[in-house]
Amino acid sequence: MTQAKNFAFGEDEKMLRDTARKFLQDNLPTDKLHQLVASDSDPYRQSPCLWDQDLWQQIVELGWTTVIVPEADGGMGMSLVALCALLEECGRVALPSPFLATANASLVLRECHSPAASRLLGEIASGKTATLASTPKNGSWRTEDCDVELIDGVLTGSAWFVQDARKVESIVVQAKTGKGSALYQVALSSEGLDIIADGIIDLTRDQAHIVFNHVPVNDGQCLSDEACAVLEQAQPGLLTLLAADMCGAGEWQLQTTVEYMKVREQFDHPLGYFQALKHPLVNLMIMIDQAKSLTYNAACAIDSEPENAAKFARMAKASASDMAAFASSRSIQFHGGIGFTWECFVHLYSKRQKHNQVLYGDAKYQRSKLADLLMGPISA
Repeated sequence: MTQAKNFAFGEDEKMLRDTARKFLQDNLPTDKLHQLVASDSDPYRQSPCLWDQDLWQQIVELGWTTVIVPEADGGMGMSLVALCALLEECGRVALPSPFLATANASLVLRECHSPAASRLLGEIASGKTATLASTPKNGSWRTEDCDVELIDGVLTGSAWFVQDARKVESIVVQAKTGKGSALYQVALSSEGLDIIADGIIDLTRDQAHIVFNHVPVNDGQCLSDEACAVLEQAQPGLLTLLAADMCGAGEWQLQTTVEYMKVREQFDHPLGYFQALKHPLVNLMIMIDQAKSLTYNAACAIDSEPENAAKFARMAKASASDMAAFASSRSIQFHGGIGFTWECFVHLYSKRQKHNQVLYGDAKYQRSKLADLLMGPISA
C-alpha cells in the first residue's frame, strides 16, 4: 500500500483539530494552567496529581476518547492521523489529563483482538481511562522485558514509569507467564495494588511505579497471551503520539518566544531586531516543520503501510526529541532574566518536553534502533 496525499489529513481531521484548538484555548489558557499545576514552588513538596476533572469530562463528551476505538467497539474508528492532530493540540496547551495514557492503552488494546480487549475499548469509548504498565525497573523499553510475573493466578512484581497512574481507572499490565508474557486488565482499586508516585519534573503529568502484591486475576481479565507481539505492533503508535505532543508544545514555545521578542527592547530595539536571536528561531521553525512532517508521515504509515511504521515512528520520535530540546533551551534563554523563573510560563513546557524526550527512549536511543532496522544489529 502507498500513503495518501497530505498524509490523509482531510476535512474531518482538520475540523477535529480546529475544534480541539478552540476548545483548549478557551478552557485552558496558559495562566490558568500555571495556576492549576504550579501554584506551589516548594521543591520539597509531595508529588502532586493536579488536573481539571471537569475539563476532562467535557473532553469525554466531545468524543476524543472514541477517535481510534473501532466502530465495532463503540468508537469512531478514525485514523491515527486524526488522533495525532488531537495530541498536537494537547501539547500546545500542555494539557494535564489522562488522554495520552488512555490513547496509548487504546493502541495496545486494538492489537489484542480478544473479547476482553474489545470490552475495555468499549469502556474507554464511554469515558473510562486506562494506562499501560509494562516497563521494568531498569527502564528497558524492549517489549520482552518486564518485572511482573503471573504465578498461580496472582500477579507479583512491579511496573515502572507508568504514566498518569493516579488519574486512570484501569491498568493494562504485562506479566511473565510460563509460556512467555501476557497482558491483563487490572482495576486501580484492586486489593494488593500499591501505587507509589514518582518525583518528576513535568508538572503537567504524574508518573508512578506500581507494586503488585499478589493481585488475583482471572481468565476474563486476560487481554492477550502474546504480549510481546502486541506491544511490538503498538509501539510505533506510542512513539508517534509522543512526537505529536512535542510538536504542539514546540509550536507554543516558538510563538510565545517570538511574541516576547517583539515587545521586549534592548539597546533601543526589539529583541527580534538582532540576528543572533532571530536566526535560531528560524532554525527552530524549520525543526518543528521537519518533526511534524515525520510525525504525520509515521501516523499515515501506521494507517496505510504498516511495514514502514516502526522505521518512520523512530524517525519522528528522534526528530521531535531534538526539536524539543532546542525549543526549550532557546525559549528559556531568549526570555532573558525572567526565562528561568517560576513565574515565567516557559518552564511548564520545557519540563513537559524533557519528560517526552526520554519517555520510550530519547533521540540517541531511537537512532540506534533505527540503525538496527535499516542495517541489522551489530554483532558483538
